[in-house]
Amino acid sequence: MASLSLRHIYKKYPGGVTAVSDFNLEIRDKEFIVFVGPSGCGKTTTLRMIAGLEEITEGELFIGDRLVNDVAPKDRKIAMVFQNYALYPHMTVFDNMAFGLKLNKTPKEEIKRRVEEAARILDITHLLDRKPKALSGGQKQRVALGRAIVRNPMVFLLDEPLSNLDAKLRATMRTELTKLHKSVGTTFIYVTHDQVEAMTMATRIVVMKDGLIQQVDTPQHLYDFPCNIFVAGFIGTPQMNFINGTLTQPKGSKDIYFNFDGNSLKLPAEKNAEGELDAYIGKEVVAGVRPECIHDDPSHLGMFPESCIDVDVDVTELMGAEIYLYLNSFDKVVEDGSNKSIPKDPTKITARVSSRSTSRAGDKIQVAIDVSRIHIFDKDTERCIVH
Repeated sequence: MASLSLRHIYKKYPGGVTAVSDFNLEIRDKEFIVFVGPSGCGKTTTLRMIAGLEEITEGELFIGDRLVNDVAPKDRKIAMVFQNYALYPHMTVFDNMAFGLKLNKTPKEEIKRRVEEAARILDITHLLDRKPKALSGGQKQRVALGRAIVRNPMVFLLDEPLSNLDAKLRATMRTELTKLHKSVGTTFIYVTHDQVEAMTMATRIVVMKDGLIQQVDTPQHLYDFPCNIFVAGFIGTPQMNFINGTLTQPKGSKDIYFNFDGNSLKLPAEKNAEGELDAYIGKEVVAGVRPECIHDDPSHLGMFPESCIDVDVDVTELMGAEIYLYLNSFDKVVEDGSNKSIPKDPTKITARVSSRSTSRAGDKIQVAIDVSRIHIFDKDTERCIVH
């Protein structure tokens, strides 16, 4: 088993393209680390540098206590599972799983023992005599995992291994991968663009954008305390609402209000407990509110009387256990300087409410915002000011 240390890692391609910039990360032994981010953010490139399939332009990579920058992939004691499974079509499942061991001249008895043990863990013992064309997508994925397991690697690298599976099978395989991680007790590094996979499986999540690490944290802490607008918007379904507005403070009062579209939300005193917002009074900021913090039921309207706003219901989506409401704040009118009123674009807001909600498209309703869970971001730097 092994820890990993990535120190000031860069990947630069000819022509001045930098895919990964100053990547620093300490991965503890037996962690399940997930790299997540949009396409092109550098997560797969980083994984391939760990595997040795991409050369590191600058920086140092340690697996355990060994510097492996110049160590061949086959000598790094890692195993990689690819997105497309990469199975040999002319070989049986047994031979696919045993192939790497045969190359290393492992004794036949040991090969048989390891393959059968991996097949038992993955519940594919009954498939050992089949060829890949006779397997489903989920079965092929298990074979690819089995081929990695038999090598007893120090580190598992998984590059979007579930992206080719249907939604139901992906959910099942997420559970299986979590159980596999616990049973083999090895360090897992997993790449995905699916934040649901990251949230459900990871010990810690590495959020990347444009080759840079944005935040490294546990799933729950990442959800509750995003460091900037990008992380806040990337983690969570539906994504966080971002509302442009202004902070104000009545003269002689300690109360601070967030104002947008003619609405005024009083912020809890603890949001400015150490004066974090003082420098932003009178300035434009961005408020972040998660959809589950917006309520349309009467009990919450009474609970948050100072943070109720009027909205139009644009679209409703019944999800079974809950309903997504897509809302517009009421159109306000603004003066254009010629005494003519012109309509102002409404703010788009998404709420996640109970399936018992009676709100329907076309309704004009009131919703209450749980201001205790509001985030305030700097509009220019997009960094979070207060959670």
